[in-house]
Amino acid sequence: MKEYKTSQLRNLAIAAHGGAGKTSLAEAMLFDSSELTRLGRTTDGNTCLDFDPDEIKRQITISTSIGHCEWAKHKINILDTPGYANFIADTKASLRVADAALVIVSAISGIKVQTEKIWNWASQQELPRLIFINKLDRERASFERALGDIHKGLGITPLPLQIPIGSEQNLQGVIDLLQMQAYFYKKDGSGKFEKKNIPDQLQEEADRYHLKLVEAIAETDDELLAKYFDDEPLSSEQLQSALREATVTCRLVPILCGSALLNIGVQPLLDAIINYLPSPQQRPEAEGLSPDKQPRTRGSRDSDPFSALIFKTLVDQHIGKLSIFRVYSGVLECDSSAYNPNRGKKERIGHLVSLQGKSQKAINRVKAGDIAAAVKLKDSETGDTLCSEKAPIQFPPIEFPEPVISYAITPRRKGDEDKVSMALHRLMEEDPSIKLSRDDDTQEILVSGMGQVHIEVIVERLKRKFGVEVDMHLPHVPYRETIRGSAKAQGKYKKQTGGRGQYGDTWLEVTPLPRGTGFKFVDKIVGGAIPRQYIPAVEKGVIEALQGGILAGYPVVDVQVTLYDGSFHSVDSSEMAFKIAGSLGIKKAVSAAQPVLLEPVMDVEITVPEDCMGEIIGDLNSRRGKVAGVEPRANSQNIHAQVPMAEMLHYAPELRSMTGGRGVFSMKFSHYEELPFTLSEKIIARAQAEKEHEKK
Repeated sequence: MKEYKTSQLRNLAIAAHGGAGKTSLAEAMLFDSSELTRLGRTTDGNTCLDFDPDEIKRQITISTSIGHCEWAKHKINILDTPGYANFIADTKASLRVADAALVIVSAISGIKVQTEKIWNWASQQELPRLIFINKLDRERASFERALGDIHKGLGITPLPLQIPIGSEQNLQGVIDLLQMQAYFYKKDGSGKFEKKNIPDQLQEEADRYHLKLVEAIAETDDELLAKYFDDEPLSSEQLQSALREATVTCRLVPILCGSALLNIGVQPLLDAIINYLPSPQQRPEAEGLSPDKQPRTRGSRDSDPFSALIFKTLVDQHIGKLSIFRVYSGVLECDSSAYNPNRGKKERIGHLVSLQGKSQKAINRVKAGDIAAAVKLKDSETGDTLCSEKAPIQFPPIEFPEPVISYAITPRRKGDEDKVSMALHRLMEEDPSIKLSRDDDTQEILVSGMGQVHIEVIVERLKRKFGVEVDMHLPHVPYRETIRGSAKAQGKYKKQTGGRGQYGDTWLEVTPLPRGTGFKFVDKIVGGAIPRQYIPAVEKGVIEALQGGILAGYPVVDVQVTLYDGSFHSVDSSEMAFKIAGSLGIKKAVSAAQPVLLEPVMDVEITVPEDCMGEIIGDLNSRRGKVAGVEPRANSQNIHAQVPMAEMLHYAPELRSMTGGRGVFSMKFSHYEELPFTLSEKIIARAQAEKEHEKK
């Protein structure tokens, strides 16, 4: 496979909200560079990059796909990222290793919240960007409206390098505003075009945009600005050089336009990627830590010690695990080794491959700045560093967004629990935004993810990849029971059969403890009313009865149980008899001590746009929440509240609906509070009905 110098590389993440046309544009780029022989369509399920069965079924990108192409003697590594909120964690990982971003804006729908979020991530990493206004061939498409959305939604002054020739079904091509040249395209998707003079009816508009472009570029360079004020002519070469410098340093964001589906404007876009976006050498050196936690950097040079970051993992059913990494420095060869400082282990590098969608091509080595995959690494995971053992460095791990929703999953076949757990851990290797846990109270397996669709895809993959079928449902709320008052009761167990009988007699007192204390057992037996060897059995019976609940089957907490009297039989008493007696006594005592249900309350932090704050606070109040405070942030408000868990199970999609997808939240357990009587009655009635049903 042909090797490229680091200066000839471009690592590009294509990003935007779902449905903007990212995959279609990437396909057109691969087609125009002769990497593909046909132009795939997502609607036909035949694209190179959306190859996963779930992506084909849903016609969306679920995980980042890797492709590459050669253009103008340069190699462009393409990271086609997801745009839907359920899968956007993968986009954040891709932006971490990219040197630039190509942000797609739909000429129909404009800027949506996911595009804003991606733009902010790119800004935090100071990633150079290009914008491509797509879908100009569609009905209701508007170039001017898209420019307005860019200004309003992304907070930048639009800087078009092109304007379209025609619109909607009459889209014919684009006008290059630097060269002042028109490109007229064939509408057969071939990407073939003719250079012509700018049509007379568009000349005035082109001149106006050209003047704004030249002014914006000249303002970034003192020498050019002086010439501009002196009315000296500025050559296209001078303007292009200054524009490149301004784009690489994030002072300007050039805007191009066209139609990915009709392959209009894609080849000029490829030129712009080469001309205006940086090579790895033009990006800041990668920062990390040495083993003694001292700052270290690595530059994109083949001569430096090897270092790389694994940003994605794929589990291929035939080949095994593929660890996809970006090389920051040095060279890695197959049949060699690398050190993983995250795990403190060496990894054998057997095979290296270059990826083109699902296609894999063996390569002998990968150089500084490039992207490749290693086959069957044993211990390395997404976010881990690979480096030279002689010059170790550890890069910061990738920060994935926290899950926003949890579902309980239940195997359809008994005995599949271990199989489900193993399969989920394999899926977590591919998708670190999945979290797996088990609720000790409800004994449910909980899968947490970025949204309901995310969890549904996980369930589908469990069946398709591992042959495990599960049902998903909202998790049960781990209620608790406690008491308001004190009470005393006798627990007596007496059973006489033909031979030796059973006898145990206990007197118990229950009193409430402060919330969060748990359970306390006090032995106040004096005078041998109950022999010492039987008292642990009484405590065991009490504990088991409290775990099973009194009102609705939930554990009883925050109680003190005092064993203060009782009696025994010298022949018929036994540990079992006193265990049963303790269980009977505690049930009577708790029932007489004003038992109540407790519900878990969560600490919730919600970040929402300012214009949504009133509605969100009103909604929290309707959920029995208590707002603790509001913290202003840039263009948003951070709301701190405490809300019962039962009211938060459906919150993720409802918050997305209320805020147009712009709101995010996190929550963690805070404490237990007494459940209102009207709600408590319903839960107790439901528990009793379930118990009656089980008896039948």
